[in-house]
Amino acid sequence: MRTRLLPLLIVLMAAVLLALGIPLAVSLAAARQQEVVVDRIDDTARFAALAQFVTERPSGSRVDTTDGRGETLQRELEQYYRVYGIKAGVFYREKSQPSMANAPVEWGRPTEGEGLAAFEEALLGRRPHDPKQVWPWQEGRLVVASPVIHDGDVVAAVVTDSPTDQMRSKILRGWLIIGAGEIAAMLLAVGAALRLTGWVLKPVRVLDVTTHAIASGRLKSRVAVASGPPELRRLARSFNEMADNVEDVLEQQRAFVADASHQLRNPLAALLLRIDLLALELPEGNEEIASVRTEGKRLASVLDDLLDLALAEHAESDLRLIDVGELTAERVASWSPLADDKGVSLVGTCPATTAWADPIALSSALDAVIDNALKFTPAGERVEVRVASNGETSSVVVTDGGPGLSDEELERVGDRFWRSTAHQNIKGSGLGLSISRALIVAGGGSIAYAHHEPHGLRVTVTVPRSRPPA
Repeated sequence: MRTRLLPLLIVLMAAVLLALGIPLAVSLAAARQQEVVVDRIDDTARFAALAQFVTERPSGSRVDTTDGRGETLQRELEQYYRVYGIKAGVFYREKSQPSMANAPVEWGRPTEGEGLAAFEEALLGRRPHDPKQVWPWQEGRLVVASPVIHDGDVVAAVVTDSPTDQMRSKILRGWLIIGAGEIAAMLLAVGAALRLTGWVLKPVRVLDVTTHAIASGRLKSRVAVASGPPELRRLARSFNEMADNVEDVLEQQRAFVADASHQLRNPLAALLLRIDLLALELPEGNEEIASVRTEGKRLASVLDDLLDLALAEHAESDLRLIDVGELTAERVASWSPLADDKGVSLVGTCPATTAWADPIALSSALDAVIDNALKFTPAGERVEVRVASNGETSSVVVTDGGPGLSDEELERVGDRFWRSTAHQNIKGSGLGLSISRALIVAGGGSIAYAHHEPHGLRVTVTVPRSRPPA
């Protein structure tokens, strides 16, 4: 959920910052250009004020030489060009007339583009217009024109042609500052989004961890409801209430199975004793009494297995760091006499490897798995027990040479009271592998079943090499 929520927040924040930053950058560029334009308008207005008195000149003369006003205007324009590098000139309305004054001298009246448009606007007596916006990546010049009015008539126009390098540099520096601010704001926004998503999703993450813990058998796990949005805190409280109810129901079920198994053993033991007494009064070898005695013993075995299963599911695991290879070798040695008696080859490969497990629970689980393998393996076949490990787990793999199970049966193996239809005539209650799974899972391990080639069953008991969480 965080991988979906966090990009959404970042995209929204980036869109907001861009929506604010782009207009700000455009406004900055317009403001910088407006400053230059206003300055040029002031300059053209000053030159126009000087030029309006230079209206009479000798025929063919470039400037008025009678009173020196034309020369003064020319000096002003030349000094202006030397200091600022801005071309400036005063041009008469008629193209046939020479310029009143201009600097540099070789620069003439505008003949095209923005300069011509500004010059014609000035000759119409209109105020200087705002030139087209010049961007930092554009090479361009700013042309501003102002009319020269004498006796109410426009007799000439003042034109300034400014370079834009300095203005574009200022705009670019301003944009860099805005960009740096945008990046800093985006970093702050990402940090805020991380904190926000962490705060919102923390109860969900804790809920996920707790759910996994309960599914793994740690029914005492609960969700802390101290932080997060109110809706998620309410969800956490509801989850805890549900977990409490589920734990109570499972506890009642376990208690019922344990109590029922324990309470039924005494009447069953008394019943078996009476059957034995009754058998003394009947002829020896009576088939009916032998059948009743067999069923009674089978019922007692089932009750014992039920009690063992209830205890296995209820008891807390005593986890220790043990040598799995040594413990497995002991169990193989204990079952070797039974394997020899059945004519089955029981082989163990048990190198030393450590893992965290309850030694009693692991021994009981291995006993059930090896007993199951020997039970279904015919004489002359082989049962192999192999210990292996990797960086995270240690495993005990038990393979047998029995008939094995189908794919459908593999999905059900380990269920309570389940037995394959092909093995109904073999002694057992169908609870041995269920007890093994309960013992292994309680310690943080697992048990898996698979086909063994060319035939048989492969059972893998896995325990962690690092201490499971409490």
